[in-house]
Amino acid sequence: MQQKLPYPGLHGILLLGIVQIIAWGGSFYIMAVLAAPVSRETGWSQQWIYGALSLAILLSGLLAPLGGRIIARTGGRTMLAASGGVIAVGLTLVGLSHTLWLFLLAWAIIGVGMAMGLYDALFATLGTLYGATARRAITSITLISGFCTTLVWPFCALLIEWLGWRHACFAYAALLLISVYPACLIALPPGGGRKNTSVNKTVAHQQNAIPTPLFWLLCAIFTLASVIMTAISVQLITLLQHQGYTLAGALAISAVLGPCQVASRVVDMAFRRGHPVWTTLFSVGLVAIGLVMLVLFPHMALLSMLLYGAGNGLRAIVRGTLPLALVKPEDYAVIAGRMARPALIG
Repeated sequence: MQQKLPYPGLHGILLLGIVQIIAWGGSFYIMAVLAAPVSRETGWSQQWIYGALSLAILLSGLLAPLGGRIIARTGGRTMLAASGGVIAVGLTLVGLSHTLWLFLLAWAIIGVGMAMGLYDALFATLGTLYGATARRAITSITLISGFCTTLVWPFCALLIEWLGWRHACFAYAALLLISVYPACLIALPPGGGRKNTSVNKTVAHQQNAIPTPLFWLLCAIFTLASVIMTAISVQLITLLQHQGYTLAGALAISAVLGPCQVASRVVDMAFRRGHPVWTTLFSVGLVAIGLVMLVLFPHMALLSMLLYGAGNGLRAIVRGTLPLALVKPEDYAVIAGRMARPALIG
Protein backbone atom coordinates (compact mmCIF):
# COMPACT_ATOMS: atom_id res chain seq x y z
CA MET A 1 0.00 0.00 0.00
CA GLN A 2 1.35 3.42 -0.92
CA GLN A 3 1.95 6.05 1.75
CA LYS A 4 -0.68 8.80 1.73
CA LEU A 5 0.62 12.31 1.10
CA PRO A 6 -0.35 15.45 3.03
CA TYR A 7 -3.68 17.07 2.17
CA PRO A 8 -3.35 19.61 -0.70
CA GLY A 9 -3.23 23.26 0.28
CA LEU A 10 -5.63 26.00 -0.73
CA HIS A 11 -3.52 27.01 -3.73
CA GLY A 12 -3.56 23.43 -5.00
CA ILE A 13 -7.33 23.21 -4.68
CA LEU A 14 -7.76 26.52 -6.52
CA LEU A 15 -5.44 25.49 -9.33
CA LEU A 16 -7.12 22.13 -9.82
CA GLY A 17 -10.56 23.74 -9.80
CA ILE A 18 -9.48 26.23 -12.48
CA VAL A 19 -7.89 23.44 -14.51
CA GLN A 20 -11.16 21.51 -14.46
CA ILE A 21 -13.09 24.57 -15.67
CA ILE A 22 -10.68 25.02 -18.57
CA ALA A 23 -10.52 21.31 -19.46
CA TRP A 24 -14.29 20.71 -19.31
CA GLY A 25 -14.90 23.93 -21.21
CA GLY A 26 -12.54 22.98 -24.04
CA SER A 27 -13.94 19.48 -24.43
CA PHE A 28 -17.40 18.58 -23.16
CA TYR A 29 -19.11 21.97 -22.90
CA ILE A 30 -17.76 23.86 -25.91
CA MET A 31 -19.97 21.92 -28.31
CA ALA A 32 -23.11 23.63 -26.96
CA VAL A 33 -22.03 26.92 -28.56
CA LEU A 34 -19.81 25.49 -31.32
CA ALA A 35 -22.31 23.23 -33.07
CA ALA A 36 -24.49 25.91 -34.69
CA PRO A 37 -21.70 27.96 -36.36
CA VAL A 38 -19.94 24.77 -37.50
CA SER A 39 -23.16 23.54 -39.10
CA ARG A 40 -23.83 26.88 -40.80
CA GLU A 41 -20.39 27.08 -42.38
CA THR A 42 -19.81 23.46 -43.32
CA GLY A 43 -23.34 22.25 -44.01
CA TRP A 44 -22.78 19.19 -41.84
CA SER A 45 -25.88 17.98 -40.03
CA GLN A 46 -26.33 18.58 -36.31
CA GLN A 47 -26.49 14.81 -35.85
CA TRP A 48 -22.96 14.34 -37.20
CA ILE A 49 -21.62 17.31 -35.26
CA TYR A 50 -23.06 16.19 -31.93
CA GLY A 51 -22.09 12.66 -32.92
CA ALA A 52 -18.47 13.79 -32.86
CA LEU A 53 -18.85 14.68 -29.19
CA SER A 54 -20.52 11.31 -28.62
CA LEU A 55 -17.48 9.69 -30.22
CA ALA A 56 -15.20 11.58 -27.84
CA ILE A 57 -17.22 10.51 -24.81
CA LEU A 58 -17.32 6.90 -26.05
CA LEU A 59 -13.54 6.77 -26.42
CA SER A 60 -13.03 8.36 -23.02
CA GLY A 61 -15.26 5.65 -21.54
CA LEU A 62 -13.40 2.85 -23.29
CA LEU A 63 -10.10 4.25 -22.04
CA ALA A 64 -11.26 4.95 -18.46
CA PRO A 65 -10.24 1.56 -16.96
CA LEU A 66 -6.79 1.88 -18.54
CA GLY A 67 -6.52 5.36 -17.05
CA GLY A 68 -7.47 3.98 -13.65
CA ARG A 69 -4.73 1.34 -13.82
CA ILE A 70 -2.16 3.95 -14.86
CA ILE A 71 -3.16 6.17 -11.95
CA ALA A 72 -3.01 3.23 -9.53
CA ARG A 73 0.59 2.57 -10.65
CA THR A 74 1.92 6.11 -11.03
CA GLY A 75 -0.27 8.39 -8.91
CA GLY A 76 -1.78 10.20 -11.91
CA ARG A 77 0.05 13.54 -11.73
CA THR A 78 1.81 13.30 -15.10
CA MET A 79 -1.24 11.99 -16.93
CA LEU A 80 -3.43 14.82 -15.66
CA ALA A 81 -0.79 17.38 -16.61
CA ALA A 82 -0.53 16.00 -20.16
CA SER A 83 -4.30 15.97 -20.73
CA GLY A 84 -4.45 19.68 -21.59
CA GLY A 85 -1.97 19.23 -24.42
CA VAL A 86 -3.93 16.32 -25.89
CA ILE A 87 -7.22 18.26 -25.78
CA ALA A 88 -5.42 21.26 -27.32
CA VAL A 89 -4.21 19.14 -30.24
CA GLY A 90 -7.77 17.96 -30.81
CA LEU A 91 -9.20 21.48 -30.69
CA THR A 92 -6.57 22.69 -33.13
CA LEU A 93 -7.61 19.97 -35.55
CA VAL A 94 -11.25 20.98 -35.03
CA GLY A 95 -10.36 24.48 -36.19
CA LEU A 96 -8.54 23.06 -39.21
CA SER A 97 -11.35 20.69 -40.17
CA HIS A 98 -12.78 21.22 -43.65
CA THR A 99 -13.86 17.60 -44.02
CA LEU A 100 -16.10 15.60 -41.73
CA TRP A 101 -13.62 12.77 -41.24
CA LEU A 102 -11.00 15.19 -39.89
CA PHE A 103 -13.59 16.74 -37.58
CA LEU A 104 -14.41 13.27 -36.20
CA LEU A 105 -10.72 12.43 -35.81
CA ALA A 106 -10.19 15.69 -33.91
CA TRP A 107 -12.93 14.81 -31.45
CA ALA A 108 -11.53 11.30 -31.06
CA ILE A 109 -8.27 12.90 -29.91
CA ILE A 110 -10.22 15.16 -27.56
CA GLY A 111 -11.83 12.01 -26.15
CA VAL A 112 -8.39 10.66 -25.26
CA GLY A 113 -7.65 13.91 -23.44
CA MET A 114 -10.97 13.71 -21.62
CA ALA A 115 -10.09 10.24 -20.32
CA MET A 116 -6.76 11.61 -19.12
CA GLY A 117 -7.88 14.78 -17.37
CA LEU A 118 -11.56 15.20 -16.48
CA TYR A 119 -13.33 14.32 -13.23
CA ASP A 120 -12.88 10.54 -13.32
CA ALA A 121 -9.11 10.79 -13.72
CA LEU A 122 -8.82 13.64 -11.21
CA PHE A 123 -10.92 11.91 -8.54
CA ALA A 124 -8.97 8.68 -8.99
CA THR A 125 -5.72 10.61 -8.65
CA LEU A 126 -6.88 12.38 -5.48
CA GLY A 127 -8.10 9.10 -3.96
CA THR A 128 -4.78 7.44 -4.74
CA LEU A 129 -2.69 10.30 -3.37
CA TYR A 130 -4.70 11.31 -0.31
CA GLY A 131 -6.84 8.32 0.67
CA ALA A 132 -9.97 9.00 2.74
CA THR A 133 -9.13 12.71 3.08
CA ALA A 134 -9.67 13.08 -0.66
CA ARG A 135 -13.42 13.61 -0.06
CA ARG A 136 -12.79 17.14 1.17
CA ALA A 137 -10.51 17.86 -1.80
CA ILE A 138 -13.07 16.48 -4.27
CA THR A 139 -15.88 18.57 -2.79
CA SER A 140 -13.73 21.72 -2.76
CA ILE A 141 -12.61 21.30 -6.37
CA THR A 142 -16.13 20.62 -7.62
CA LEU A 143 -17.22 23.72 -5.71
CA ILE A 144 -14.89 25.81 -7.87
CA SER A 145 -15.51 23.96 -11.14
CA GLY A 146 -19.26 24.35 -10.60
CA PHE A 147 -18.90 27.75 -12.26
CA CYS A 148 -17.80 26.04 -15.49
CA THR A 149 -20.92 26.52 -17.59
CA THR A 150 -21.49 30.02 -16.21
CA LEU A 151 -18.01 31.08 -17.32
CA VAL A 152 -17.30 28.88 -20.33
CA TRP A 153 -20.47 29.26 -22.40
CA PRO A 154 -20.44 33.08 -22.48
CA PHE A 155 -16.64 33.10 -22.92
CA CYS A 156 -16.74 30.68 -25.87
CA ALA A 157 -19.70 32.53 -27.39
CA LEU A 158 -17.70 35.78 -27.25
CA LEU A 159 -14.64 34.11 -28.77
CA ILE A 160 -16.74 32.78 -31.64
CA GLU A 161 -18.35 36.17 -32.14
CA TRP A 162 -15.02 38.00 -32.19
CA LEU A 163 -12.77 35.47 -33.93
CA GLY A 164 -15.03 33.02 -35.75
CA TRP A 165 -15.38 29.45 -34.60
CA ARG A 166 -12.12 28.23 -36.15
CA HIS A 167 -9.89 30.84 -34.52
CA ALA A 168 -11.88 30.46 -31.30
CA CYS A 169 -10.77 26.81 -31.24
CA PHE A 170 -7.15 27.89 -31.76
CA ALA A 171 -7.39 30.45 -28.96
CA TYR A 172 -8.88 27.95 -26.54
CA ALA A 173 -6.22 25.38 -27.48
CA ALA A 174 -3.55 27.95 -26.58
CA LEU A 175 -5.24 28.51 -23.22
CA LEU A 176 -5.12 24.79 -22.52
CA LEU A 177 -1.45 24.56 -23.46
CA ILE A 178 -0.28 27.37 -21.21
CA SER A 179 -2.40 26.50 -18.18
CA VAL A 180 -3.09 22.81 -17.58
CA TYR A 181 0.42 21.32 -17.57
CA PRO A 182 2.11 23.74 -15.16
CA ALA A 183 -0.96 24.01 -12.92
CA CYS A 184 -1.15 20.23 -12.40
CA LEU A 185 2.56 19.96 -11.69
CA ILE A 186 2.32 22.74 -9.11
CA ALA A 187 -0.91 21.53 -7.49
CA LEU A 188 -0.16 17.81 -7.23
CA PRO A 189 2.87 16.23 -5.53
CA PRO A 190 4.94 13.54 -7.24
CA GLY A 191 4.58 10.02 -5.93
CA GLY A 192 1.69 7.79 -5.03
CA GLY A 193 0.66 4.60 -6.77
CA ARG A 194 1.69 0.95 -6.47
CA LYS A 195 5.01 1.05 -8.26
CA ASN A 196 5.68 -2.69 -8.50
CA THR A 197 2.24 -4.24 -8.41
CA SER A 198 2.00 -7.40 -10.50
CA VAL A 199 -0.76 -7.92 -13.02
CA ASN A 200 -2.22 -10.85 -11.06
CA LYS A 201 -2.35 -8.84 -7.85
CA THR A 202 -4.06 -5.94 -9.65
CA VAL A 203 -6.71 -8.30 -11.04
CA ALA A 204 -7.28 -9.73 -7.56
CA HIS A 205 -7.79 -6.23 -6.18
CA GLN A 206 -10.35 -5.52 -8.91
CA GLN A 207 -12.31 -8.67 -8.15
CA ASN A 208 -12.35 -8.38 -4.35
CA ALA A 209 -12.53 -4.63 -3.74
CA ILE A 210 -16.32 -4.37 -3.99
CA PRO A 211 -19.19 -6.92 -4.23
CA THR A 212 -20.29 -7.50 -7.81
CA PRO A 213 -24.01 -6.62 -7.30
CA LEU A 214 -23.08 -3.35 -5.58
CA PHE A 215 -20.58 -2.52 -8.32
CA TRP A 216 -23.18 -2.90 -11.07
CA LEU A 217 -25.81 -1.01 -9.06
CA LEU A 218 -23.42 1.95 -8.77
CA CYS A 219 -22.61 1.65 -12.48
CA ALA A 220 -26.33 1.83 -13.30
CA ILE A 221 -26.81 4.94 -11.12
CA PHE A 222 -23.80 6.74 -12.59
CA THR A 223 -24.72 5.75 -16.16
CA LEU A 224 -28.27 7.10 -15.93
CA ALA A 225 -27.02 10.30 -14.29
CA SER A 226 -24.37 10.78 -16.98
CA VAL A 227 -26.81 10.26 -19.84
CA ILE A 228 -29.20 12.86 -18.40
CA MET A 229 -26.40 15.35 -17.68
CA THR A 230 -24.95 14.96 -21.18
CA ALA A 231 -28.26 15.44 -22.94
CA ILE A 232 -29.22 18.50 -20.91
CA SER A 233 -25.79 20.15 -20.91
CA VAL A 234 -25.21 19.85 -24.64
CA GLN A 235 -28.76 20.54 -25.82
CA LEU A 236 -30.10 22.95 -23.18
CA ILE A 237 -29.52 26.19 -25.09
CA THR A 238 -31.10 24.77 -28.25
CA LEU A 239 -33.99 23.28 -26.26
CA LEU A 240 -34.79 26.59 -24.58
CA GLN A 241 -34.67 28.40 -27.92
CA HIS A 242 -37.18 25.94 -29.35
CA GLN A 243 -39.43 26.69 -26.37
CA GLY A 244 -39.52 30.35 -27.42
CA TYR A 245 -36.58 31.87 -25.56
CA THR A 246 -34.10 34.09 -27.38
CA LEU A 247 -30.41 33.13 -27.47
CA ALA A 248 -29.69 35.73 -24.79
CA GLY A 249 -32.55 34.41 -22.65
CA ALA A 250 -31.43 30.81 -23.11
CA LEU A 251 -27.86 31.72 -22.14
CA ALA A 252 -29.12 33.61 -19.10
CA ILE A 253 -31.21 30.66 -17.89
CA SER A 254 -28.37 28.24 -18.61
CA ALA A 255 -25.98 30.44 -16.64
CA VAL A 256 -27.84 29.72 -13.39
CA LEU A 257 -26.63 26.11 -13.50
CA GLY A 258 -23.16 27.09 -12.30
CA PRO A 259 -24.21 29.05 -9.18
CA CYS A 260 -26.80 26.38 -8.31
CA GLN A 261 -24.18 23.65 -8.54
CA VAL A 262 -21.86 25.67 -6.35
CA ALA A 263 -24.60 26.41 -3.79
CA SER A 264 -25.53 22.73 -3.48
CA ARG A 265 -21.87 21.83 -2.95
CA VAL A 266 -21.55 24.44 -0.22
CA VAL A 267 -24.50 22.82 1.53
CA ASP A 268 -22.89 19.40 1.11
CA MET A 269 -19.69 20.69 2.71
CA ALA A 270 -21.73 21.75 5.74
CA PHE A 271 -22.96 18.15 6.08
CA ARG A 272 -19.72 16.44 5.06
CA ARG A 273 -19.83 14.08 8.03
CA GLY A 274 -22.87 12.36 6.54
CA HIS A 275 -22.54 9.28 4.34
CA PRO A 276 -22.38 10.02 0.58
CA VAL A 277 -25.45 7.82 0.02
CA TRP A 278 -27.60 10.67 1.40
CA THR A 279 -26.01 13.05 -1.06
CA THR A 280 -26.92 10.56 -3.79
CA LEU A 281 -30.59 10.55 -2.77
CA PHE A 282 -30.84 14.34 -2.72
CA SER A 283 -29.08 14.55 -6.10
CA VAL A 284 -31.46 12.12 -7.80
CA GLY A 285 -34.55 13.79 -6.33
CA LEU A 286 -33.61 17.34 -7.32
CA VAL A 287 -32.66 16.33 -10.88
CA ALA A 288 -35.95 14.45 -11.34
CA ILE A 289 -38.08 17.32 -10.05
CA GLY A 290 -36.22 19.88 -12.17
CA LEU A 291 -36.60 17.90 -15.40
CA VAL A 292 -40.29 17.16 -14.82
CA MET A 293 -40.91 20.87 -14.27
CA LEU A 294 -39.03 21.76 -17.46
CA VAL A 295 -41.27 19.44 -19.47
CA LEU A 296 -44.62 20.32 -17.88
CA PHE A 297 -44.07 24.02 -17.19
CA PRO A 298 -41.66 25.48 -19.77
CA HIS A 299 -42.51 29.02 -18.64
CA MET A 300 -40.91 28.07 -15.30
CA ALA A 301 -37.62 27.07 -16.93
CA LEU A 302 -35.61 29.23 -14.56
CA LEU A 303 -36.94 27.49 -11.45
CA SER A 304 -36.59 24.06 -13.04
CA MET A 305 -32.95 24.79 -13.85
CA LEU A 306 -32.34 25.97 -10.30
CA LEU A 307 -33.48 22.58 -9.01
CA TYR A 308 -31.75 20.62 -11.75
CA GLY A 309 -28.51 22.56 -11.26
CA ALA A 310 -28.50 21.85 -7.53
CA GLY A 311 -29.02 18.13 -8.11
CA ASN A 312 -26.42 17.99 -10.86
CA GLY A 313 -23.94 19.77 -8.61
CA LEU A 314 -24.33 17.05 -6.00
CA ARG A 315 -23.98 14.38 -8.71
CA ALA A 316 -20.39 15.41 -9.38
CA ILE A 317 -19.56 14.98 -5.68
CA VAL A 318 -21.28 11.61 -5.48
CA ARG A 319 -19.34 10.39 -8.50
CA GLY A 320 -16.11 10.76 -6.55
CA THR A 321 -17.07 10.28 -2.92
CA LEU A 322 -19.49 7.35 -2.93
CA PRO A 323 -17.02 4.80 -4.38
CA LEU A 324 -14.30 6.23 -2.10
CA ALA A 325 -16.49 5.44 0.93
CA LEU A 326 -16.97 1.84 -0.22
CA VAL A 327 -13.49 0.68 -1.26
CA LYS A 328 -9.94 0.93 0.03
CA PRO A 329 -7.97 3.96 -1.19
CA GLU A 330 -5.39 1.76 -2.93
CA ASP A 331 -8.18 0.14 -4.98
CA TYR A 332 -10.07 3.36 -5.68
CA ALA A 333 -8.40 4.35 -8.96
CA VAL A 334 -8.97 0.96 -10.60
CA ILE A 335 -12.59 0.72 -9.40
CA ALA A 336 -13.33 4.32 -10.43
CA GLY A 337 -11.97 3.63 -13.90
CA ARG A 338 -14.12 0.53 -14.27
CA MET A 339 -17.23 2.42 -13.12
CA ALA A 340 -16.55 5.28 -15.51
CA ARG A 341 -16.65 3.06 -18.61
CA PRO A 342 -20.39 2.16 -18.69
CA ALA A 343 -21.36 5.70 -17.63
CA LEU A 344 -19.39 7.37 -20.42
CA ILE A 345 -20.45 4.77 -23.01
CA GLY A 346 -24.06 5.38 -21.97
